[in-house]
Amino acid sequence: MQSRTERPDAVVDAPKGNWVDTAAPPAWRPWLRLSRADRPIGTWLLLLPCWWGIGLAMMADAPRWSDLWIAIACGIGALVMRGAGCTWNDITDRDIDDKVARTRSRPLPSGQVTLRGAYAWLVAQCLLGFVILLTLDRAAVWMGVASLALVAVYPFAKRFTWWPQVFLGLAFNWGVMLAYAAHMGRLDAAPVVAWFAGIAWTIFYDTIYAHQDVEDDALIGVKSTARLFGRNSPRILAGFAVLTVLLFALAIWLTGRNLLIAYAGLAGFAAHLGWQLWKFQPDQGYVCLRLFRSNRDAGLILALFLALAGLV
Repeated sequence: MQSRTERPDAVVDAPKGNWVDTAAPPAWRPWLRLSRADRPIGTWLLLLPCWWGIGLAMMADAPRWSDLWIAIACGIGALVMRGAGCTWNDITDRDIDDKVARTRSRPLPSGQVTLRGAYAWLVAQCLLGFVILLTLDRAAVWMGVASLALVAVYPFAKRFTWWPQVFLGLAFNWGVMLAYAAHMGRLDAAPVVAWFAGIAWTIFYDTIYAHQDVEDDALIGVKSTARLFGRNSPRILAGFAVLTVLLFALAIWLTGRNLLIAYAGLAGFAAHLGWQLWKFQPDQGYVCLRLFRSNRDAGLILALFLALAGLV
């Protein structure tokens, strides 16, 4: 990771050599950083449950050409709405971010973007996301509108509960039900169970991520599962990993078709979570960040096998 002295306007925990810092026009960079475009892992973690939902729907029904557009629309929507969510998070956390070493270089606390500008950027991203949403089935549109309540509440969760990761999981995994509804025109048990599996997975990976900030969070009174679990994190996270896999196994079984292919993907997903637990070092921030980012690969393994199970 490069220091801020090497990139004076960059966010300190952004990946080295990211495209925003190296290729984006300078005037765009503060806005792209506000949307976390310099850190694509969040977009992946929002998108992957959507792709799981498409895979489960194809397994329960049959593949359709419209699924290709659903997958693309979910990709655009995840990019835009993740940016909107991060903008909203930074608006609500601007005073907290100024007190945490890892976040005080973000565009709002560092003064690169004004509060009024951040609100305008938030509205613009939400409008674009809504346009994309309108291209999907009516059931999916209503699912998307309903998700806004979860997005609005999440930034405040760490102020009143030790479990803000649950609220993040509720919002980030909503796409598994939205994408399923976009294909089927309705909700069934499989995507709902997968939603709960995704929530457990989010608690797993975001607790790892939150261990980077436990000292700063303790000083300013911000709550998290990392602080709550403390030294017991490896053991408790193992429990959430097992819960994630068991719930996914149930969701796959509920589709009733090509189960062996899907379960092979789930085995790969489970192995990746086990590898993360093996490498996990709660007091090593760089290790926590690397493991957190690796969940893109874990989720892709499952998404690819669900898609294959739905297509054959």
